[in-house]
Amino acid sequence: MNSTAVIAMIREALELTLLVSAPLLLTALAVGLVVSVFQAATQINEMTLSFIPKLLGVFVAIVVTGPWILQLLVDYTQRMFTNIPLLVG
Repeated sequence: MNSTAVIAMIREALELTLLVSAPLLLTALAVGLVVSVFQAATQINEMTLSFIPKLLGVFVAIVVTGPWILQLLVDYTQRMFTNIPLLVG
């Protein structure tokens, strides 16, 4: 196995990590921003107020994007197992 193959594998794994985490992180960011604007407008300074909407938003994002994320992970895993003989030999 040469260094270019290892770098390509690491690059692909990092890209997959970004793709899988992006919908959940962006949802949490958007919900947190909306709740923060609401808190600033109403002058409610409760720190725990943003927790439940973020939790619900991330849950909805998992339900909506879950099949796509799962398919990405399954495809990547199958590709890695298929490439084992090529990497060893």
